[in-house]
Amino acid sequence: MLLCIDSGNTNVVFAVFDHKDNLLDQWRISSANRTVNELIILTEQCISSSKIQPSDITASIIASVVPSSLKSLILLCKKYFNCAPQIVGNTNINLGIEVKLKNPDEVGADRLVNAVAAHQSYKGPMIIIDFG
Repeated sequence: MLLCIDSGNTNVVFAVFDHKDNLLDQWRISSANRTVNELIILTEQCISSSKIQPSDITASIIASVVPSSLKSLILLCKKYFNCAPQIVGNTNINLGIEVKLKNPDEVGADRLVNAVAAHQSYKGPMIIIDFG
């Protein structure tokens, strides 16, 4: 199963997908600056309400626009789920889209995953608006 983490300025959203891209469950917590231990406790409480076991998670990916939260989220994936996450925006990840801006590193991870999802769902030219 794949754990997806979207860390924004207001909330952190966790979602778990099976191997057929079906959403199994999702949780939302506030984006307060949290330690890895706090994240583990909160995640443990959230995941216990589903039929998902931490050992079911075999891969993880993080999209974050909050640089200060990234270290704790990476450690959460490594310590609690025993998998090193991929980080959206790292140059070693091919998202399947080309960012045609003068400074592509300035595009937030939230906008990158929005573009990937929209292209996957609708194909072709489009305008994407993120009110987050």
